[in-house]
Amino acid sequence: MANVRQMLSQFHLAPHKRWGQNFLSDENIARKIIEYCRLEPDDYVVEIGPGLGALTPILAGRCQQLLAIEIDRGMEMPLREALKGTPNAQLLFADVLTVDIESQIKAAFQLDELPSFKVCGNIPYNITSPIIFSLLESCPRLSRAVLMIQKEVAERLRAKPGSKDYGLLTLSVRYHCDVEYLTTVSKHCFYPRPEVESAVVSLTPIAGKRVKVADEAKLFDFMRACFQKRRKTMLNNCSRFFFRNKEEVALILDREGIALEARPENLLLEQYVRIVESFAVQGVAD
Repeated sequence: MANVRQMLSQFHLAPHKRWGQNFLSDENIARKIIEYCRLEPDDYVVEIGPGLGALTPILAGRCQQLLAIEIDRGMEMPLREALKGTPNAQLLFADVLTVDIESQIKAAFQLDELPSFKVCGNIPYNITSPIIFSLLESCPRLSRAVLMIQKEVAERLRAKPGSKDYGLLTLSVRYHCDVEYLTTVSKHCFYPRPEVESAVVSLTPIAGKRVKVADEAKLFDFMRACFQKRRKTMLNNCSRFFFRNKEEVALILDREGIALEARPENLLLEQYVRIVESFAVQGVAD
């Protein structure tokens, strides 16, 4: 922590609350994160939120090319200092949610075709979900992401059916990728110290998605509607969403082996798909 404070003082910087800046100050955790990335010498890597550069020069030293995307232009001097002697690293000062990451990789390294790439980052807690979905939905060449996020969100990502943490985020991320909870990180490993614990997770996209569904938008609309009324039974949720009387809904749920009194948190992703497909066959999904 003393080193982080020293760097902030050296470059006349201060953490910005609006950007959720909590700088990693534990070298052991930094090394663990790097190992979790499973880098190969020919890898292309994107780092989100490099901050003062706790991970950046190590990442650059273990991959072919590194693009570090940082929203805070004030971090330019410490990052350039950290990256001296690493010509394979490029800095992009921008909001990661407003840039086309894959286009930026191609432009930064003058590539005609984009290879698969990995992402590493300490993600601001207030925009964790938007960043995750931006990566999963807009980066088809992403092969693996290792992210430091709020522990509470990590628990939701790996939640099991029937638990209080199981919800729309769990199912939505599961649709796109495999999730692995790698380690818990104490709040004492950051400066300034956040109010919550953190966790490191890996996301590995699944080619073609986990399940096949004819109408992806309808599936997500249905799941969203169910979890907005998560205390309602699936009988009631289906009746409300598909505009069918409960007797008709009961027949479909029974045929799919889904208990009428089940709640949204009791169902697997595959069961949500079967419900949507069953109503679509009946011509009632509109």
